[in-house]
This record gives sequence, structure tokens and C-alpha cells, in this order.
Amino acid sequence: LIVGIILVAINPYRQLPIYGDAIIHAYCGQNMGDMDPHIFAVAEEAYKQMARNNKNQSIIVSGESGAGKTVSARYTMRYFATVSKSSSNAHVEDKVLASNPITEAVGNAKTTRNDNSSRFGKYTEISFDQSYQIIGANMRTYLLEKSRVVFQSENERNYHIFYQLCASATQPEFKHLKLGRSQDNNLLFI
Repeated sequence: LIVGIILVAINPYRQLPIYGDAIIHAYCGQNMGDMDPHIFAVAEEAYKQMARNNKNQSIIVSGESGAGKTVSARYTMRYFATVSKSSSNAHVEDKVLASNPITEAVGNAKTTRNDNSSRFGKYTEISFDQSYQIIGANMRTYLLEKSRVVFQSENERNYHIFYQLCASATQPEFKHLKLGRSQDNNLLFI
């Protein structure tokens, strides 16, 4: 097992001007260590290794709830879309993450540390063609925290989808579900 570069990033909980196209182009083609540590440096190294050695690469984004894992993954995908000059460069990360609202509704919940905490893991696989342009992606989810369906700690909530369905209970297409107000339910069985 070979472990490559490790980057420790801190979520500043605000937008910083260090993720724009000019920064992407600054890191494009650079060698690791020539520039400041950055998620784009990690992405560039993975991209170069894939092209140079014709081998699959992995980037693991890990951290606590609210650490910015989803945002870091989005920046990485945007980097690949830009440097690969993909013909579908209509922000491929938007296409890959287009399922996020549905995935988050079913798999995210309010916790004491994060109002939109992912209670599952995500594996995103990006496919490239022979000229190293993005041709597609596949996202898989795993390890959904099922216990949250029937029990939530104090000041935490069930999955967002439960509250969204309850809020829609008066809509004609949901009346047959006989949903009431969320606060009138003690348990939810799926």
C-alpha cells in the first residue's frame, strides 16, 4: 500500500478567494511542492499520476461533521473538469452533484454540531477517456445511520425527508400517506 500526499485543510466557514479559475490555472501543470499546499495541488498530482502512469487514482476526503468534505470534493471535481478541458465543461461538478438535494434529504439530518450533517458516506468515481477528459461519473452512498429513523438524541432531528414530507402532507399527491405534523410523531418506521 502506497500512501501519497496528505493535506490537512481547515474549514474557515466563509468564502475565501482561493478557489477561482485563476488559482486552478496557477496549480495546473505544477509539481507538488512548487506551490502552497492546496486541494488543487492534490488534485493536480492525482491527475498527473493518472495520465503519466495510466493508473487509477484515489483522493480520500475525511473529516468531522461540518469540516467541509462535500465542498472539498466539489473543488476537486471542478479542478478536474477545468484542467482536462472536458467538452462537457459546463461545470461537471454540478452534474455529478445534481442528485445532492435528493441524497441529502434522505441521508442528512440536524445534529448538535451541524444542521445539515451527512449521516452516510459517499464514493464518487470520475471516469476519463484516453485523452484524460471527463466522460462521466458515478456516486455511491453507503453506511446510512439507520438508528436515526427511530431515535434522535436531544436537540437532534430525524432525516430531512421526514420533515419535508410532513410539510407537504396537505398536498393532494401526499394525502394518501396520512402524514400529520412532524411534532405529532414519536417514531417513524420505513
